[in-house]
Formats: sequence, C-alpha cells, structure tokens
Amino acid sequence: MEPNEREKLTDVQSEVDVSVGSAADVDAIMKKYDKESNTRIWEGTPKTVIRMIGILFSCYCIFSTLKGWPTLPEQKLNIFLGLILVVGYLHYPIRKGHVRPNHLPWYDIIIMVVGAFPFFYFAYKANEVIKLSSFVTQDMKMVVLAIVGVLAFMELCRRCVGIPILCVLGALLIYALSTVRFGKVIYDLFYTTNGIMGTPINVCQKYIVIFIIFGAFLERTGIANFFINLANCVAGSSAGGPAKVAVISSALCGMVSGSSVGNTVTTGSVTIPMMKKTGYKPEFAGAVEAAASTGGQIMPPIMGAAAFLMAEYMNRPYAEVALKAILPAVLYFTGIYIAVHLEAKKLGLKGIPRNELPKFSKLLPKIYLLLPLVVLVVLVSAQIRTMQTSAAIAILITIIVGVINTLINKAAHIDEPSEEFTLTKFFDALEAGGKSAVTVAVACAMAGLVAGCITTTGLASTLITTIVKISGGQKIIALFLTMICCIVLGMGVPTTANFCIMASTCAPILMDSRIGIVPVAAYFFVFYFGIVADITPPVALAAYAGSAIAKAPPMKTALNATRLAIAAFIVPYIFANSPVMLFEFEEGMATAFIVLQVVQICVSSLLGIFGVAAALNGYIFGKLNPLFRILMAVGGLGMMIPGTITDVAGLILVGGIYVFQRMNAKKAVRA
Repeated sequence: MEPNEREKLTDVQSEVDVSVGSAADVDAIMKKYDKESNTRIWEGTPKTVIRMIGILFSCYCIFSTLKGWPTLPEQKLNIFLGLILVVGYLHYPIRKGHVRPNHLPWYDIIIMVVGAFPFFYFAYKANEVIKLSSFVTQDMKMVVLAIVGVLAFMELCRRCVGIPILCVLGALLIYALSTVRFGKVIYDLFYTTNGIMGTPINVCQKYIVIFIIFGAFLERTGIANFFINLANCVAGSSAGGPAKVAVISSALCGMVSGSSVGNTVTTGSVTIPMMKKTGYKPEFAGAVEAAASTGGQIMPPIMGAAAFLMAEYMNRPYAEVALKAILPAVLYFTGIYIAVHLEAKKLGLKGIPRNELPKFSKLLPKIYLLLPLVVLVVLVSAQIRTMQTSAAIAILITIIVGVINTLINKAAHIDEPSEEFTLTKFFDALEAGGKSAVTVAVACAMAGLVAGCITTTGLASTLITTIVKISGGQKIIALFLTMICCIVLGMGVPTTANFCIMASTCAPILMDSRIGIVPVAAYFFVFYFGIVADITPPVALAAYAGSAIAKAPPMKTALNATRLAIAAFIVPYIFANSPVMLFEFEEGMATAFIVLQVVQICVSSLLGIFGVAAALNGYIFGKLNPLFRILMAVGGLGMMIPGTITDVAGLILVGGIYVFQRMNAKKAVRA
C-alpha cells in the first residue's frame, strides 16, 4: 500500500463511527431474535421474591446433585422438572412484548400450577407408579396428568427455546400416536426413563446445571477482564491487533461461559469498539466476535460443559474427550485468526500502541484467577472426585478467589467494579445460574421426548434405512444430510440440548455399519454443527448480538461470521473421514507411524485452512485475482482431504501461489 493511501486510510479511521450499541439496543435486537431474552420485568418486592426463588432453586440443584437426594431417579427428576416449570413460567411471558412490570397473568399462574402438579405428584407417588408399571395408564387420572405435564413443557419450550424443536417433536408425536397404542406412548414418554425423564434431562440435572452455576460464579470474579488483558499482551500490538485479541479472549471466555450469545455480549462490549477504532468495518467486527465466541464451546478443556456431556454419551473419560477436541479447536481458531490477519493486511491496519497495552509483568500476579479452572480440570481428569463434586469444589474455590481478588484490588487502590466480588454478586451468580438452567433443561426435556418417540415407534431403524438408501451408502451424502439436520434443529436451541437431540437421533445413523463413521467422530460431528447454528443465517443469534453492539446489519454480520468460521464447516468432514484428527488410531499401530500421521494431518490441515481463508479473503501479499482465489480454495480443500496425493497437489497450488505473491510484493517494494 502506497504512503498516500495509508494517509487517506488514517484519515478515514479517525472519522469512522466507533460508537457501539447501548445495552438497550442489544436488548431490543435480542428480544427480536432470541427467545431466551424475552423475560418478564420484575421490580421492588416482587423482584426480590422471584430472585429468592431462583437462588433457592440453584441451592436445591447443588444439594440434590452432591447428596444424590432423593435416591430414587423418578423422584429426583420429577422434582427437578416441576421446579423448572415453576421458575420458567415466572420468567417467560406468553409472547414477545407481552410484559408489564410486576405482572403475572392469571392464565400463566394456572398453567404453572397445573403444569407442575403432575411432576410433583409423580415424585410423591413414585413407588406406587413404578409398581403399577404400564398398568398406570389404565387410570384415566394418571393419563390426564401425563398429558398436562407434557403440554406444559411444550408451551414453556415455545416461550424460551423456540418453534423448530417443537415442529420435530410434534411430527414425531403424531407418528407415534398413529402407529403405537395410545397408552404405551403415554407411559413411555412420561412414566419411564425413555421419555421426558430420559438421558438428556438426567445428564442436565446431574452435571449441566452445576456447571452452569459454576460458570456464573466464574464470570463474576473478573476472569473475563483477565482473559482480555492476556490476549492484549499476546496479540494487541500486531497488525489488526484488536480483532486478534477478540479471537483469543473470546475463545477463553466462551470456553467457560458455554453461551455464544452471552459471551458475544460480554467480551464484545470491549473488543468490538476496539476493532471499529482500528478500522475494521462494523459488520466484520461483530462477526469476528460472534464467530470466536461461538467457537469457545469447542475449546478444551471446559468446552462450555459440553465435554462432560460428551463423556457421558460416549462412555469415555472426560480427559480423553478434552484431548480429542484439541486439534479441531486449534484449526477453527487458526482459521479465524488467519482471516482477521489477512483482512488487516489488506486494509493496512495497525495494532494497538505498546504503551497502551497492559504489561505482562503486571498481569502475571493475577494468574490466581485461573485456579478454579485448574482445580476443576485436575480433579476431573485424574478422577479424584466425581464431575459434580469437582464442580462444587471449583465453585467454592471461585468464591475464595473472588474475595481474595477484591481484597488485593482494594489494598492496591484499584477501582475495578467488574472484579469486585461482593455478597450481592454471590446471590447474582446463584440467581443467574438457576435462570440459565431453565432453557437448557426445557430443551433437554424436549430432546428426551424426541428420543422417546423414536424408541417407542422403532423409528430409529427406519431412519437409518432411509438415510442409507438416500445416500446410497456414501459417507459424504449421509454427513451432509446430518449437517443440515443439526443446523436446522440448532437454530436458537442451547448447544447442550442440541447435542442431546443429535446424539440420540443423528449420531446412531452415522455410526451404522453401512455408513461406517466411528462413534467418537459421529458425536463430534453432530456437536460441531449444532454449535455453528448460532452463526448460520437465518437464525444466527450470536451474530445478531454482535451486530447489535457493532451497529451493523444483522444479516451482513451473520454472513461474515459464517465466512470467518468456515473451518467449522470443513473440519468435521475431515475427522469423520480421518479420525486421526481426533487421535483415534487403528489398534496395534506402531508409535512412529502414529506420530507421523498426527504430524501430517496437523501440517496439511493448517496449510489447508490458510489456503481456504486466503481464497475467501482475496488477499495474501496483494490482491488475488479470481483464478488464484479458486486455485487457493481448491488447494486448501485438497490439503484438508485425507490422503498423500491430495496433500501434495494442494501444497503445490497453495505454496506456488504464496511464493508468486511474495515475489511480486518484493518487486513492488523495490520498484
């Protein structure tokens, strides 16, 4: 770029609108697109009462999980489901905008009480119901209770999760009722652990809720600030530094929070203004934050609590799941990092002056903020404690670290409200944890009903046969169809719940001997595509949140986010065809050959990601013409397809164009 062009760019940057959306702007756009954001307004005494209910609900969840009380699963799960209904209807109105301060309509009170009653009644009469077995449905009262309970959950799902999952469930219910005896459907879906009390809600009650509460506590210790400052130390001064800071900090924060939307709003309020000030377009700035925040859920070791859920489904140790997630996560974030770097070079953007960046020597003493995460990973990896006990210990350590950090800041006269851990924040964390658990639990309950319908009707074998027939036994077609299902069902659905649905429905299809995907790869495949639904139009919630902060068009932001996260659409196909990326090897393979395979797939995939990112960006050392962009994309994809021939061909294309561009750039400088 010529000096006069740089001067013009500097002038433009100084005049660019670096303002961001206010909290009201973000709230407005999220209420428009995100069901979870449409909540009732409570003030004064009613707010205190609702707050206390949320706090007590979180306390009950922690106590129940740690003490294993009640011991009977039917009692434990039904009490949990009943409480979810109560908390849910206290927060979510019948439709958007249908709220006014301190107002709970009479019909919502009736739905809440009548809907929760069947679950509490079942918990009370659990021993009798179990003894009666399927004969319980011969009592019309018990049939009515089951129907009311299911309908109450479906209505709450419509309010706080969305319509797509209900459409799937509705179709399956119609199919089940038309092919199986009415009494059996009711019994299986409500009174057994094959329906609403299935694996998803069991895992939610046992593990997910306590990790959600842990994340709520961790966010209030100031760890987000620590991650942002750490990222600034690492990448803030490089070209387009603020965007790279967003990638690194959002990966770390998103790993803990487990919410792509929540993390976009939290870290985006800091990183997006920085990116706009540097010179990135608003839609690009919002997209970077959304793509990175969404990817936080695939970032080991925590993976937004998904690692623990996957460990349960795959029947593998948590440490093994976290290890297998490393390489795909590195490829995902490397792809975004390369894209923002090339965009910065194309626009001639600079980084943040070093004198404006935090010093690592001053940041190092704050390393104790990571202690809760370290303790959690160590306890679970070494299997010293159960996952839920480890999470409880981590919560306790988080509180201690928060208090210590507050005292240290006061002693050093550091005024940082976001890092001040007070009694109010303690209760805030409990309340937020309980409220966040509602949407996940509701979606998990729906996932249990979906799986129950499939099990009751024997639809699983029919689905497998149909997919195999449509795909002709071809892996790529079966994988593509599964990808579409995951993205559609994942629109607006919490990632953990989406994974539960896909693990129950689509993963078994991929694992069928006629398709031949190994179980670990099948579970990771559905997990990845459940996540990218948050940045894939038309319902890209994380991208919409980013656009609200950046003051950018939502759809433009979503399309940019999809382009930046292109690795998430490619990498799952790689490990589905070559599980080596997930460190899955053939039995008896020599160690030297294992190392060679890992090195080959790491190098080729990283170079492939670079090729695809450069092709999409249209720039390396200078502007790429259309032919070179196509060749870079072909070469990049070739290197990401397992196989020596494709790797060599891809390397020639990507390497050749890279060298050619570099030589031209040097000639231009000399001229």
